[in-house]
Amino acid sequence: MVAISAWGRLGTADHHMQPLADRTRIKTEITGQRQGLAFGMGRSYGDVCLNPGGTLWDLRSLDRFIAFDEQTGCLRCESGTLLREIQRFGVTRGWMLPVVPGTQYVTVGGAIANDVHGKNHHRHGCFGDHVTQLTLARTSGEVITCRPGDTMFAATVGGLGLTGVIVEAELQLRRVPGPWLEVETHPFEDLQEFFTLADASEADWEHTVSWIDCLHPSGRGIFMRANPVAVNQPAPPPRADIRFPFVPPISLVNRLSLRPFNAMYYRLKKTQARQLQHYEQFFHPLDRIQDWNRLYGPRGFYQYQCVLPREVGAVGVQTLLKTISSAGMGSFLAVLKTFGQRDAVGMLSFARPGVTLALDFPNVGAPTLAVFERLDAIVMEAGGRLYPAKDARMSRALFEAGYPRLNEFLPLRDAGISSAMSRRLLGN
Repeated sequence: MVAISAWGRLGTADHHMQPLADRTRIKTEITGQRQGLAFGMGRSYGDVCLNPGGTLWDLRSLDRFIAFDEQTGCLRCESGTLLREIQRFGVTRGWMLPVVPGTQYVTVGGAIANDVHGKNHHRHGCFGDHVTQLTLARTSGEVITCRPGDTMFAATVGGLGLTGVIVEAELQLRRVPGPWLEVETHPFEDLQEFFTLADASEADWEHTVSWIDCLHPSGRGIFMRANPVAVNQPAPPPRADIRFPFVPPISLVNRLSLRPFNAMYYRLKKTQARQLQHYEQFFHPLDRIQDWNRLYGPRGFYQYQCVLPREVGAVGVQTLLKTISSAGMGSFLAVLKTFGQRDAVGMLSFARPGVTLALDFPNVGAPTLAVFERLDAIVMEAGGRLYPAKDARMSRALFEAGYPRLNEFLPLRDAGISSAMSRRLLGN
């Protein structure tokens, strides 16, 4: 048994670890098994990637490229391949993934299972929009080739790993002029100004995202927008990563540190107007700090990410921020952005038209959970949903209300696959 924790470090649980390193043998190795779950980098914040007392099928060695067409940008790879490796391979050839999340230390299988999104949802949707085919092995012994439009494809994209083991996938990359982006930064003083900037930017800017000062009463923040740009400038040499060296005895994110940090960050960033940034700096700023999740101390942290329909988004976000501020809680890493007007590929995909707010909260026990109950009520009333890839404690009622295609998904589950999240939200 091996003790495993998710990225939020809320606790550890013992698992049987079974490596799956040969894609030709996966069918044999998982057929007839019970209570197994595919496992990649464990970068999900909550319990979607955990299976306490059960088996984790470790796919991290299933990381090979199978085929790449340099003319069309079509890549076939094994599901344990890191997004970082695809980006570094592709960018030198004029190709990149159309959609990436905030960290590139994610496997292809994990990106599909959680249907991750990035800063360009209004332009390119989610990760699953660019999967042209996947191979799924099920504990029944079936091996299924799934394509867009297939029912099993819609169940597997965003399906939280519950439909089978993704063995390999075919991805459509997109042309890029190089590794650089032109980035504009605009301070805003309230949520109305944020929405004005977001709406005005979507037509001409591929990437939009905002940091928000979740403790400030007006909802001030920093709006960032970016476009790929062709410049005659070589990529910077790889920088050595910084490692957060230890787990402090208490969370370094607390009432004493949050307010001055947020004020300082706002003052620093509001003076930056336009600059050139490498894609890793813009898309994945925290990846340079290995083990940054340790800064929340021995009890770990929660990430709370919701999406609210656009018609109630401004009022809903303001209510969420007031609730957080009044509780004296908050985050260094508070992100606000709009999603585009497009339907998700997956039955349980998180992204939908609207506005999404994501915040990290140090785990201080009952007070943290009490605040979440209040936030849940706001999300429920607004007709929103929480992001399962980030969740560790939402109620079954909120999950069922937020995902109306759940009953369509349930018959397509693999009976031999289970997770801590599925037992919490689905009963098995």
